[in-house]
Amino acid sequence: MKSESAYVSKAPDENGIFTYTAEENSIWADLYARQLKALENHAAQIFWDGLDALSLPQDRVPQVKEVSEKLNQITGFGVEAVPALISPSKFFTLLSERKFPAATFIRTREEFDYLKEPDIFHEIFGHCPMLTNPIYADFMQKYGEMSLKMDKQYLWLMQKLFWFTVEFGLIKENGKNRIYGAGIASSAGETPYSIDSDLPERRPFDPVSVFRTPYRIDIYQTIYYVIDDLKQIFDTINTNMVPLLKEANRLGQFEPTFPPKEGGRKRVTY
Repeated sequence: MKSESAYVSKAPDENGIFTYTAEENSIWADLYARQLKALENHAAQIFWDGLDALSLPQDRVPQVKEVSEKLNQITGFGVEAVPALISPSKFFTLLSERKFPAATFIRTREEFDYLKEPDIFHEIFGHCPMLTNPIYADFMQKYGEMSLKMDKQYLWLMQKLFWFTVEFGLIKENGKNRIYGAGIASSAGETPYSIDSDLPERRPFDPVSVFRTPYRIDIYQTIYYVIDDLKQIFDTINTNMVPLLKEANRLGQFEPTFPPKEGGRKRVTY
């Protein structure tokens, strides 16, 4: 849902197959191996369960069709290949139809550690394991439905909800913070930072607070919101959110906890 892209998504052949070069498959394999190691003792069990259920290939870029078929069997969700950039309305519509949009390009070696936009590694490795969970899949569908109906004045706040849960959410598991957000789960640098570093704040999830929290996309997050379980975010989206959004607007935004952009550092692997 960004405004510009340096990448172009691949086009499928007549059988819906995307062709990747040996180098692109090698990049996937190296990203996969690095992230498996990084996620040890950091990722939530629900993420590991989803990764196991998908059985993603480790030596090549997976085909969108094969991942979609597996997801559909598990939760009725699917994956739809899209251009590198799509409109918010298209994004919300696909989610409401239980389809996760995935760009089909993979980053270059030059951007192995930092990418401004989500590639297929982020989309498939980061997002799709969680979509094997029925509660989470229902949350994503409901998020799409709600966002399509929402007054435009609230869409930016809804985007914050997505950011602090789907992308950069933590979950309490056996008394410890663990990763479920795709932006962290696909990042070798932010994975240990989000759990082990003393620098960021980790706040209990509260939707009004989430709506009031500013963020930057080009640094490690300075605030993470921690949910107790997936039902907590589903219950949030499955209620009348307008009073919460109005309350957030009334209270105003929190002061940023990050430096101005000129003084920030780049985040690794989005």
